Amino acid sequence: MSVWLAALLGAALLAGCSKPAQEAPLVGSDASAFVQQANAAVAKAADLSDAPSFADAKRGFIAAPKGQIRDAAGAVIWDFDAFSFIQGTAPATVNPSLWRQAMLNNHVGLFKVRDGIWQVRGFDLANLTLIEGKTGWIVVDTLTARETSAAAMAFARQHLGNKPVSAIVFTHSHIDHFGGALGVISAEEVIARKVPVVAPLGFMEEATSENILLGPAMGRRAGYMYGSFLPRDPKGLIDNGLGKGVAFGQIGILEPNLLVDKPVQEVVLDGVRFVFYSVPGSEAPAEFVFALPDLKAFNGAEMMSQTLHNIYTVRGAKVRDALKWANYMDQSLQWVGESEVVFNQHHWPVWGKERIRDFIVKQRDTYKFIHDQTVRLINAGLNGAEVAEAITLPKALQDHLNVRGYYGTVRHNARAVYQYYMGWYDANPANLDNLPPVPAGKRYVELAGGADKALAAAQRAFDAGDYRWAAELLKHLVYADANNKAARELMARSFEQLAYLSESASWRNPYLVGAKELRKGPPDKGVAQAAALDMLEHAPIELFLEAMAASLNADKAGDSKLKINLVFSDIKQSHVLVLENAVLHHHQVPPASDANATLTLTKPFFLRLVTGGAGAKELLLSKDTKIEGSTLDLGKFFSLIDKAPGTFPIVTR
Repeated sequence: MSVWLAALLGAALLAGCSKPAQEAPLVGSDASAFVQQANAAVAKAADLSDAPSFADAKRGFIAAPKGQIRDAAGAVIWDFDAFSFIQGTAPATVNPSLWRQAMLNNHVGLFKVRDGIWQVRGFDLANLTLIEGKTGWIVVDTLTARETSAAAMAFARQHLGNKPVSAIVFTHSHIDHFGGALGVISAEEVIARKVPVVAPLGFMEEATSENILLGPAMGRRAGYMYGSFLPRDPKGLIDNGLGKGVAFGQIGILEPNLLVDKPVQEVVLDGVRFVFYSVPGSEAPAEFVFALPDLKAFNGAEMMSQTLHNIYTVRGAKVRDALKWANYMDQSLQWVGESEVVFNQHHWPVWGKERIRDFIVKQRDTYKFIHDQTVRLINAGLNGAEVAEAITLPKALQDHLNVRGYYGTVRHNARAVYQYYMGWYDANPANLDNLPPVPAGKRYVELAGGADKALAAAQRAFDAGDYRWAAELLKHLVYADANNKAARELMARSFEQLAYLSESASWRNPYLVGAKELRKGPPDKGVAQAAALDMLEHAPIELFLEAMAASLNADKAGDSKLKINLVFSDIKQSHVLVLENAVLHHHQVPPASDANATLTLTKPFFLRLVTGGAGAKELLLSKDTKIEGSTLDLGKFFSLIDKAPGTFPIVTR
């Protein structure tokens, strides 16, 4: 999540989560006869009534929340009634299998997992787990936002008792599992009461750095993947596969004071024995799972879930290692030991030793199948697109609904395995230096005989129910002429039909957001970062400077040579920034005597500056800042840092 946003500096460094505006329902297309026929076939192909899963999703239910969660200003952070329309038979505009997942994720509230373990589900994308210790609550993962986690804790205490928090456990480094930490307990209370905060090795580095460098692109694409700005209705957002949606509120973090740095590590927290198993590089770069031997329970964090997960996430991220993931799952068959329940940090638990083994085996074999068959087809000469088209799960796995592609998909995960081993190049020399989208689009349209003929061909494909081909043709037409309203509308309608067919929420949402933007254009504003200040204050300065270096406009920089001292008076750090050869380097060393300028400031002011909370006037007048040397050179230096507003077009160029 990043964007340089300082007025004087001409750019911004970080961007984060902002609250989505309330959207009126879109008047989208109806489902075509082809879509209705295909979805009817899906409904018949498997037993989507899935009585065991629905029983598990309801098991241990204590109470459900009502109404809305609001922030201090009164803005809605979470609406428990937004998805109340999800009941009964799937509408024509939703894949019936995805509708099943949406119905299962609609079981929200407080649930008892077994004696001593409870979960709060449906207050955010992830679950908040409570384990009863001798003196208080051991909280596992703290949701995305302070507002939702505080509401979850208050709701749980209303029904379970007002005990203090006696420990915090962060299972991994993704924000939906730690961002709400300060809604559970304050940093001051952690220090005063010496509350253990447990996390895997590398947690802070991964938690604070994942989105800083590529934040504008990741944030923009995340809006597509999670569909946060879509209306909640049968033609809009119905689910995210992992949960209903992502909460938008105040984001924070707590620095761990107990790191799990061994492959297997036993820790006693408030009288409860935990056995942690490190699984880095599975679903997250820093992650562990754990057993509670005395409670006969096992927590699979996000390595396990009630859906096929992402080996590659379409919001953009580093590709994950499918083979390593499968091997961790294989080891977990031993780690679960005598556990009678497996509960994870998304979805509902699995009870019973035989069902637990079947659950883990099916997930293990799905990741291993995708990995092995992709490698086999690579060695047979297929490229990524051909592999994705060729791979189909065997029936034994397809029929096991908790490995269906509600979040990840077999197709894009197969492409991820190809990318992991082979990279972007498919070995065809024609693709070594192929044309970018706009010039290629113009030439394809010319080859088709002009825009009218290309549009007519796309219309024929659409009318025949060949929406993938229609979208492919229209992609070139819209790239060639972004102002072609007829092409944009037909492309939007093609995307909608593809959305209605999609079993994966991670596909449905981008199709629908793409359709919306073809009609209404990209957003006017990028995401704002002020909500993440509580988290960013823990990020090292070097991460921000690396993002700055990656935002340098080399064309503007040209042959410029500049040296700037950046001195942080409160944390007693100084960094020297050197610009030469259109490259920006930074080093944590004493201030250089030959610098063009020296900027002295505090880290809190720096964070306000880079998140847009302070600008040129504050920089010049604040008591927290001091400029020595050439103000002109300092201004010139920062003018070379590009602003990335996070509003770039995606479906057009």
